[in-house]
Amino acid sequence: MTKAKLAVVAVGGNALIRSDQETSLAQQYAAVAETAKHVAELIAAGWKVVLTHGNGPQVGFILRRSEIAENEVPTVSLPFAVGDTQGAIGFMFQNAFGNTLRQRGLTTQVVALVTQTLVAAGDSAFSHPDKPIGAHLPQAQAEELAQQLGWVVREDAGRGWRRVVPSPRPLQIIEAPIIRQLLDSGVLVVACGGGGIPVVRQADGSLDSVDAVIDKDRASALLAAELGADMLLIPTGVERVALHFGTPQQRWLDQLSAQEAQQLLQDGHFGAGSMGPKVEAMLSYLAKCPHGIGLITSPEAIGRAIKGEAGTRFSHPIAV
Repeated sequence: MTKAKLAVVAVGGNALIRSDQETSLAQQYAAVAETAKHVAELIAAGWKVVLTHGNGPQVGFILRRSEIAENEVPTVSLPFAVGDTQGAIGFMFQNAFGNTLRQRGLTTQVVALVTQTLVAAGDSAFSHPDKPIGAHLPQAQAEELAQQLGWVVREDAGRGWRRVVPSPRPLQIIEAPIIRQLLDSGVLVVACGGGGIPVVRQADGSLDSVDAVIDKDRASALLAAELGADMLLIPTGVERVALHFGTPQQRWLDQLSAQEAQQLLQDGHFGAGSMGPKVEAMLSYLAKCPHGIGLITSPEAIGRAIKGEAGTRFSHPIAV
């Protein structure tokens, strides 16, 4: 019997909010349910799956609610807000996948796991916050909130202004061995929500949480490497990666070697606020899993992409 292959699927937090007018929890759940239908194509094709997800907008909402209500109830710190989103979004995926798989006649069990991600206490990111969280805001409103609340704010890829927080590099997914055990038991695992709750290790071995947010794509690439996954799949808003995106010279890419992707990244073809982090994640994963496949495509195209009919594939030349 052929051993089932393992895919880590990294869904962005922004994918759960279709527009600035669709931010309610019911609307977010509807987006999750739609994504679950597409990812279920992998399970139906015989893949084991770990689903990771972003939480940038959602964790920002939690912090803002906390700030508004600070005179009424205790405020929520960033690590606990990340934990809250792991539970809430994890439930959405757990419920949506359970319903979708049941409708397809599949008996795969689904578990959402709260996970921690080890970072270095001395990571330079703590003094240079750059990870966007929360909603996109007009510049004037963002700057007013920054002055009132001590935020650091920046323009985000032409879509508006957002609060930014430290984003240290992930070093280890603490619960990776538990995730492996669940996978070996045939469970679909939802993990590393928001990149995981960032923790630092003390001299006595204890773990303490820190005020930061881990980049979801970096954490997903690390988890895929630690699990020896056969594929890292990042669903995004386009079916393929493009060169010169949005210009008359735009060219879609079906396949890239790790070497080609590295050169294009260095040449500035992939924006830091858009495709750049996803390509970086692919390179990080392939460096540790040279026989693996990276795949970037839209959620709707997942079924065709795993058949080689859509998406952009990243691999080393030795991969087939």
